[in-house]
Amino acid sequence: MEKTINLYTLSYREVKTYWMAFLFVAGNIILPQLCHLMTMGGPTWLPIYFFTLVGAYKYGWKVGLLTALASPLANHLLFGMPAEAMLPIILIKSTLLALAAGWMAQRTQRVTLPSLLAVVLAYQVVGTLGEWAITGSLHMALQDFRMGYPGMALQWIGGYLLLRVKG
Repeated sequence: MEKTINLYTLSYREVKTYWMAFLFVAGNIILPQLCHLMTMGGPTWLPIYFFTLVGAYKYGWKVGLLTALASPLANHLLFGMPAEAMLPIILIKSTLLALAAGWMAQRTQRVTLPSLLAVVLAYQVVGTLGEWAITGSLHMALQDFRMGYPGMALQWIGGYLLLRVKG
């Protein structure tokens, strides 16, 4: 018997939307700080995307979009990371992730490993193309695939496990 998971689509009129986004932004501030304690922890673990994925999948694209936009900006203002030059790329990828996760959750109404893998690959592939267009460097654009595959795996498997928690 499949475990029932509650997925929501919150609106911008609900206080819960902003409360949940605040909590996911906090997670996207704390997790990168922990990952940056390791050498190359940011590019390897891609921590700024983790709670955007979870928030958008669980509570809808509006929570995801708030999280996607506020997380990189808050991290930059508080810690100088991501670097200013990387902000547009990270904001694009975060936005793509929020929209893909919210769409997939609304479409499937289930949390599955294939659906989460599709979300992670979709935002990374489209985001990589955008990064290539912005930087003009395919080598730089492919960095998440070269170095960040542990982070993509964390988003996929870790996101799945966290989303499977009843609530």
